[in-house]
Amino acid sequence: MALVKATIKAGIQSAFMQVMNQRDDHRELAIEKVADTLAQAIVDAILSMEITYTEGLTAPIGGGSVTGSFTYTLK
Repeated sequence: MALVKATIKAGIQSAFMQVMNQRDDHRELAIEKVADTLAQAIVDAILSMEITYTEGLTAPIGGGSVTGSFTYTLK
């Protein structure tokens, strides 16, 4: 799955919509809920990233350490 700005934006909007009508005496709980929802949206976005290896690593015949530069693309 590709990293999509619209998905992150929707998560942020959801966080604020959930607490828009909170009373003042619940402000700390509202802030906690927004922070938790935003954190989850960020984690979900990071976990949805796709790393595609393209080239650059070499494994020696018979075993041993892999050498080279990891060339990749991010989506």
